[in-house]
Amino acid sequence: MSTVISPSSGVPASDVLEQQFGSDNYAGICPEAWVAMDKANRGFAPAYGDDAWTERAADAFRKLFDTDCDVFFVFNGTAANSLALASLCQSYHSVICADTSHVETDECGAPEFFSNGSKLLVARSEDGKMTPDAIHELATKRQDIHYPKPRVVTITQSTETGRVYSTAEVRAISVACKAHGLSLHMDGARFANACAYSGESPAEMTWKSGIDVLCFGGTKNGLAIGEAVIFFNRRLSEDFDYRCKQAGQLASKMRFLSAPWVGMLESGAWLKNARHANACATRLAELIADIPGVRVASPVEANAVFLLAPEPVLEKLRKRGWRFYTFIGGAARFMFAWDSDLKRVEELAADLRECAGV
Repeated sequence: MSTVISPSSGVPASDVLEQQFGSDNYAGICPEAWVAMDKANRGFAPAYGDDAWTERAADAFRKLFDTDCDVFFVFNGTAANSLALASLCQSYHSVICADTSHVETDECGAPEFFSNGSKLLVARSEDGKMTPDAIHELATKRQDIHYPKPRVVTITQSTETGRVYSTAEVRAISVACKAHGLSLHMDGARFANACAYSGESPAEMTWKSGIDVLCFGGTKNGLAIGEAVIFFNRRLSEDFDYRCKQAGQLASKMRFLSAPWVGMLESGAWLKNARHANACATRLAELIADIPGVRVASPVEANAVFLLAPEPVLEKLRKRGWRFYTFIGGAARFMFAWDSDLKRVEELAADLRECAGV
C-alpha cells in the first residue's frame, strides 16, 4: 500500500498533525526565514557573529527603528529578558514588573539568577499592564538601605493577557521611570503583534516613547529560534556581549540565528505574519461571541483569545482533541501564529458551539 503524502509539506499525511492553537510556539518556520537560513547555509562564514549575515540583520533593525542601536542575537526569550535586565541592574537592585508578567511567572527565576539576585517587585494588575501609579508606589515604598533599590521597570508588549500598550501609555510610564531614575525595558516576545494592532511605527512604540532596551521576539513570529536584544540607550549595552558568552548565548554559527531575521525584516514578513495571527484571533472572537455561557475574558488586541467557559464545556473540547492552557483567572487561552489556518479556526469555533450545546 502506498504512503499518502501531504501536498503542502512533502511529509506522509499520517505524520502531519492537525493544527492546534495552544501556543504560537507550535508553528513552524515561515518561508522568508527558511529561505534566508538556506542561503546562509551555502558555503562558509566567520564564526561568533563576525559574518555578513549578522551585520546585515543588525543593520536591518537599525533601519526598521530608524536609529543607531546596538543589536545582539540570543537563542530564546528567557535569555533575552534575563540578560537584558541583568545588564541594567546590580545584585542589590530591584526590577518593577506586573504580577502576570513573563519575568515573574514563567522564567523560573532566570532574571534573579543572571543578575546575581536582583529582586522582582510585583505590581498588581487587572489586565497585565503597568501604570505610572504602580511604579510610583513601588519606587517609593521603601528607600532605606535595607531594601533592594528600584532600578528598572519592565513591561510586556503585548501583555500576558493579550493587551497592547498604546504609545501614550508607554510615554506615561517612561515619564514615571525618569522621575524615579529608572531604566525602561520592554519584553517584546509579541512586539510584532502589538505593532500590527496599533499601526504605530516600531520607533514610536519604543525609543521615541522612552524604551531603553527591547527584546524583540522572533520565535513566535515565524523563526525557528532566536530573539534580538536591542539597546536604544547604547550606554547600557556595555559588555553585553560578555554576558551573552558567559550565559551560553553566543552562537558559534551566529549566522543561523541572524540570517532568518534578514528574511523577516527585509521582506516585511515580520509585520505580515503578525497581522495574520491577529486577524485569526479576531475571527475566533467574532465566531463565538453569541455562545451562551461563553465569553471573551479580555479584549482581543493581539494574537490571543482568552475564553471563560464552564469546565464541562472545556472538558468536552479537550476530548475532541483541542489543546489549550487554562490560567490567569481560569480562562482558556488560544494563540494564533503566522500559519494559522482560518478554516481550522472555524472548526474550533464550530466545536465550541457544539460543546456548549448551541
